[in-house]
This record gives sequence, C-alpha cells and structure tokens, in this order.
Amino acid sequence: MATDAGDFADPPAEVLAQAAAAFGLLSSPARLHIVWALAQGESDVTGLAERVGGALPAVSQHLTKLKLAGLVRSRREGRRQVYFVDDPDVVAMVRVMVGQLTARAVRTSTLVRRSGSGH
Repeated sequence: MATDAGDFADPPAEVLAQAAAAFGLLSSPARLHIVWALAQGESDVTGLAERVGGALPAVSQHLTKLKLAGLVRSRREGRRQVYFVDDPDVVAMVRVMVGQLTARAVRTSTLVRRSGSGH
C-alpha cells in the first residue's frame, strides 16, 4: 500500500548514515546532556563537568567525539578551550526532543499523582 510522501523525497543513503551517526552519538545520556548544556551557552570542559556531574576525563572524551562528528566546536581563549554548538538545527533538535520528553514526564507524573490520590 503506497502512502503519500508529500513533498518529502527520500534522502540519499550517505545523509541517512550521517544522521544515524549523529543520533547514535546523542543516544548517550552524558553526551546529550553536554549538547543540551552547550545549547544554553558555551563552556569550558571544567564547567561542563561540573554541570553534567561527570569526571573531567570522561567529559573531555565525550567532547572529542562530539567535535569529530561536527556537533560541537571549540575555540581557544587563552589557556582554555571553550566549547559551543553553533548549528541552530542541532540546538533546535535537542531542545525540541528534550522539551517534549520533559513535558511528557511532567504530564505522566501529574496523572499518576492524581490517580493515586483517589481523584
């Protein structure tokens, strides 16, 4: 049974592979948290480690992987490396996904509390 694909043509296999690789990197809660934090503003590795609650070497390794994938960039400020996300599409995608799941969790939590209280 054929479905109407509308205006959406199938992307080339290379694009699908790149998207799958990016989603694969973001499937790690630690890396997703790092990208989420950087979507709010730039930071060095020490600030990121404190914010996401990770060990400095682990956060540094995650940043290296995210940089190699092109999801995160960095620049030198004196002796510090400052990391940032400069792709508005990556920022939007992460904000939408995390925002939607947060809203869903809040709704579910509210429903569970209401049903448990006898209402």
